[in-house]
Amino acid sequence: MTVLNSDGGNMEHQAELVATLQLQGVGCSALGSPFYRALCDELVLDVERDSPAAQVLAPFAAAPFEAAYVLRLLAGVHRLVLGGHAPALAQHYPSVGGDGDAQRAMTVMRELLAEPPGEVLDALSRPPQTNEVGRSVALASGLLAVASQVGLPLRIREVGASAGLNLRLDSYWYEQGGRGWGDEASPVRFVDLWEDRAPPFEHGADIVDRRGCDRNPIDVTTDDGALTLLSYVWPQPAERFARARAAITMAHANPAVVDRADIDAWLPQQLAEPRPGTAVVVFHSVVWQYLDDPTRAAMHRELQAAGRDASRDAPLAWLRLEPRPKTYAPAELRLTVWDGGAEDPPERLLATTGFHGGPIAWLPDGRG
Repeated sequence: MTVLNSDGGNMEHQAELVATLQLQGVGCSALGSPFYRALCDELVLDVERDSPAAQVLAPFAAAPFEAAYVLRLLAGVHRLVLGGHAPALAQHYPSVGGDGDAQRAMTVMRELLAEPPGEVLDALSRPPQTNEVGRSVALASGLLAVASQVGLPLRIREVGASAGLNLRLDSYWYEQGGRGWGDEASPVRFVDLWEDRAPPFEHGADIVDRRGCDRNPIDVTTDDGALTLLSYVWPQPAERFARARAAITMAHANPAVVDRADIDAWLPQQLAEPRPGTAVVVFHSVVWQYLDDPTRAAMHRELQAAGRDASRDAPLAWLRLEPRPKTYAPAELRLTVWDGGAEDPPERLLATTGFHGGPIAWLPDGRG
């Protein structure tokens, strides 16, 4: 365990933690959450002062940014706020009508973290499960591209599905320039977000079957599950929080099965038997960074093996929305389709976008 201390006993890891907090703060600012940006700035000061917050983060000081321990901490605290267990802190959280004063929030948080509550320790023990509904903009665009290419109904399989909100993406509405797809009456709506070009709305996508897996799926049809999921949603911007609440409400009427399973055990079962007349689409969003190397390798092997058995009547697609290698931002939407042609088909870069939705650059040639 790495422990920070004020006499300079472990300044190397202290510097790493400060750098992680600063980078997370920049990300929060860029994605529309000045409150979380300011909290990250306050946490930097606390690390330098060896405060209770610094001690909570100390065991993870040398962890890579992608492990998201800062977001884990913020989620654990947010859960307390949303659950009504930290009223003094709630006065400053925008998600519950607070004033957004991060400095005062940090004063209360220091007292809270002097003896870290179980909710915070639990959040630190597992990767974030944001299940951001805004990612459906890119994922739906990708499904439209797949449907246009293969001309078949789709069976969708999501790895790292969390609560399965993005498995239900056809129950939301997407529109650009008067053309759209999805449920036009949906309260979750994404309108005029595509820059210059848009995906093939005119072809639509017929999703005939859906299923996901997650090591620790969240059941948002329960109060506890809904609270857990909302804790991962940042308090700002307000529309993001409202969208998450709407999607959770819709989940009660839109069943989607999310199996409690590891990817390397679950995926082979889903790909074992191609079904002629349908295409299977394996997809994920901001999941790759949380997988270990053996799991990534196993996924590659299973997809390639299933791809060799794919045909024009039973194709396989792999759709992923993940951070850009090396630079992290922006997120990239990439697609590979096996249809009985090339054994090693080309990977297509379909779009770039933010991690929580927002404007999406649909690329004209689909290659990158």
